[in-house]
Amino acid sequence: MAKDKTDNRPRARLPKGFQDLGGEDLRATTRMLATIREVYERYGYEPLETPAFEYTDALGKFLPDQDRPNAGVFSIADEDEQWMSLRYDMTAPLARYVAENKHHLPTPYRRYAMGPVWRNEKPGPGRFRQFMQCDADTVGTDSVAADAEACMLMADVIEALGIAKSDFRIRVNNRKVLDGLLELIGINPTSDSDAQRRLTVLRAMDKYDKFGAPGVTLLLGKGRKDESGDFTAGAQLAPDQIDRVVGYLEASKEAVPLIAVGNRLANENVRSREGFDELQRMVELFSAAGYGDRIAFDPSVVRGLDYYTGPVFEAELTFEVKNEDGQTVRFGSVGGGGRYDDLVARFTGQKVPATGFSLGLSRLQAALAIVKRGAAQTLGPVVVLVMDKAELPRYQKMAHDLRSAGIRAEMYLGTSGMKAQMKYADKRGAPCVVIQGSDERAKGEVQIKDLIEGAKAASAIKDNAEWKAARPAQLSVPEADLVKHVAEIVKLHSSNGHASNSPGG
Repeated sequence: MAKDKTDNRPRARLPKGFQDLGGEDLRATTRMLATIREVYERYGYEPLETPAFEYTDALGKFLPDQDRPNAGVFSIADEDEQWMSLRYDMTAPLARYVAENKHHLPTPYRRYAMGPVWRNEKPGPGRFRQFMQCDADTVGTDSVAADAEACMLMADVIEALGIAKSDFRIRVNNRKVLDGLLELIGINPTSDSDAQRRLTVLRAMDKYDKFGAPGVTLLLGKGRKDESGDFTAGAQLAPDQIDRVVGYLEASKEAVPLIAVGNRLANENVRSREGFDELQRMVELFSAAGYGDRIAFDPSVVRGLDYYTGPVFEAELTFEVKNEDGQTVRFGSVGGGGRYDDLVARFTGQKVPATGFSLGLSRLQAALAIVKRGAAQTLGPVVVLVMDKAELPRYQKMAHDLRSAGIRAEMYLGTSGMKAQMKYADKRGAPCVVIQGSDERAKGEVQIKDLIEGAKAASAIKDNAEWKAARPAQLSVPEADLVKHVAEIVKLHSSNGHASNSPGG
């Protein structure tokens, strides 16, 4: 009887909506996080790290009519059969933390947090289920100066990362203005019965930058079908209601939209007047601090989350890129936030004002890759080749001496010959290799081969005989001078467009 040859081994496959990150990406992430952290701390914010998991009801995403609460979050049940979920953002965990520790925290409490968040949503190009966020929030004050500072902090972070002032802007609006608009079209902004319709309208308005007036008109009406065929149900507004909302959004194209929209809308509604007064004070703060060229009112800024209660803001990169279809488009949003005065009250029952923002690290990293296209790759480690296995301690000491001098270095740990070792060093991005065979050892010397200069020289050599005669970019030095000569090569290539190969560089 034939044996069952069924292969029960698991198939190597990346989970849908997630990504692997290699060395260069992770180094770039580390550098970005260090820059962002430095700016946050310069403003006086304190770091806070909360767990990846929170109880699902603390995130506000549970569905009691389902066996498993998985609307937008990844959830598991603990030993007490309480549902826990991977954090959806950094703000809900902050609200829980403040509610638990409010008697021990200064008021206002200023914190920043950086780490991964998870969303159980449909993945797409550039849209992942796990991504990094960098948040900064101020809890315990209702002053619009805190909202203005959040906007200025966003601008400073983006500029510190290397994006020019002319290539980004911070756009500001106020949910009180939008609530006034909703009242004018017959939707109660505080009624539970109108809550879902209100959110549908706001999310439709939030798509104005992406879909323009025609797309928003569909989302405010019966609904819109996207390119994949997926249908998004609309808000079912009447034509005159739609015209009122779209007309408000179109005012963002006017030269002085704060005055234009303020005079047109705020005089009709008390909520809107209060919102515009706050915006005017924020604009004055921006101008006084010298941020008027980077931060401005824009009536099309909505922010889709329902918990915002006052100023809302969004960081947008304005330079143009090519999309997947080769069309020229703006890069778009890399983060945003706003005031959320009711979020902590979910736990305490008492109003605790708060404001803050979140920057998407993946979006910023993609933007920097475009801005700094052709920028240097990090130098790999110097590789000490193993020419004689009996001399492993000698080679290991060479690697140790290089590391002790602050140079990334490794001894080759495989079992292959010299040709394979050279290929390995190339794949590692090594600036040079160290070679010591029996002849060099007898002379008390080492050979150092500069792989970067050698590649340049080899490209001009016509045949193998000429290459052997020239031995491009290879030199013999006394073994005692190994560290000095390797350091010179590393310094040369670090200054010629490669990032340092020192640890953490």
